Amino acid sequence: MSEIIFAAREFCWNPLLLAAFFGVGLYFSVKSGFLQIRRPVFIFRSTFGSIKKAESKDGISPFAALSAALAACMGTGNIVGVASALTIGGPGAVFWMVISALLGEMTSCAENILGIEYRAKNEKNEWMGGSLLYIEKAFGRKSACVFGVFCIGASLGMGNMTQANAISTAVCEQTETVPVALGVAVAAAVGLVMFGGIKRVSGFTEKIIPPLSLVVIIALIAVTAMNYRLIVPCIKQIFVSAFDLGSMASGMGSYALSKAVKEGFARGVFSNEAGLGSSPIVHASADVKEPLTQGLWGIAEVFIDTVLMCTLTALALMTSGAYTPDSDLSPVEMSTAAFSDIFGSSGGIFVCASLCLFAFATIIGWGFYGEKAVEYTFGEKAVTPYRALFLICTVIGTCVPLDTVWALSDIFNALMAVPNLAAIIRLRKAAVYHIKKSATDNRD
Repeated sequence: MSEIIFAAREFCWNPLLLAAFFGVGLYFSVKSGFLQIRRPVFIFRSTFGSIKKAESKDGISPFAALSAALAACMGTGNIVGVASALTIGGPGAVFWMVISALLGEMTSCAENILGIEYRAKNEKNEWMGGSLLYIEKAFGRKSACVFGVFCIGASLGMGNMTQANAISTAVCEQTETVPVALGVAVAAAVGLVMFGGIKRVSGFTEKIIPPLSLVVIIALIAVTAMNYRLIVPCIKQIFVSAFDLGSMASGMGSYALSKAVKEGFARGVFSNEAGLGSSPIVHASADVKEPLTQGLWGIAEVFIDTVLMCTLTALALMTSGAYTPDSDLSPVEMSTAAFSDIFGSSGGIFVCASLCLFAFATIIGWGFYGEKAVEYTFGEKAVTPYRALFLICTVIGTCVPLDTVWALSDIFNALMAVPNLAAIIRLRKAAVYHIKKSATDNRD
């Protein structure tokens, strides 16, 4: 069975899909004049610089929406995922992960713009929008329901079982905890937050994600700074490996390059979710009037998640010596070895705590995505059974093999991306219209 799953993963993540991610991000980057690179001051002032003015009267605040979206994407992908990318794709995968993120910033911007543009209120007077409604606008309700089914599958796999597995692996390496018992405890905690709706979800993530991210970023910088002499050699290694300049002459370059590109893009998408259509579901709940406002928060989301966090993680792993081409360490063990540079024997405890909090927050965020997909696709009555299934999958996730869960997650990522990317291109004129409004803004 596992062989079929891995074969399906390879089939889904084919060159055409990679080209679609690259092409959509490049299209919106060109149309915006590379807004994400050219106008960082404008983006900062429109997002973090306006937090004090972003008090929510209808829905949640833009920053709360960002926190919830970051909670959903800043999980195992930022720690375990980067280590996995290095192991499978080599240092070059880091380069392609960053490239996918830089282009993905504008894809995320377009997603959020369309999510706000086509949102509507549900029976509980809550905002319902994001990818579900803009896919409906582009291709009709049946296509949106197909996306909804894929989103539900992703919420159970990537958003839940993968994260639960990471929690189990991290905790069981530090303690003698029984995985099933741990799964039950995690599921109970998830249920307490999930049943509170978007207000409780966003309230929880707004309190946890910003300070946790800051602590981990400082720790990553500290690890890299301790080995500062290796920063330049490691960056050179990333660039050389990205184009496989060292093995082109041997004839093996094309294969290694393909692995680096595929792994970099797959792990990048897994980390920041740009192009999947997941984060617009929560961004559509933001109390904003201008779609571009939340689009800019999408740029900030991808930058923090991948360009900043994943790059720092890769440099920490490489400069500390935790990663080597012939290393047989697991991703969690590799991360522990890196943080041991500054935390000593407590490095494992730091990785365990950080990974567990990030993963738990991701489960909460994806639980919300799944609920909205169920509500749209099957109706309000199906939400309670979905919640029960979601919590059961949390327990299962602590016990199943990690490789199988990752492969399933990548499959659902690909399945979500196809209708979402197609809808973004179909509705591109609406997104570009709002993006080009920034050209008249002189705040920077």
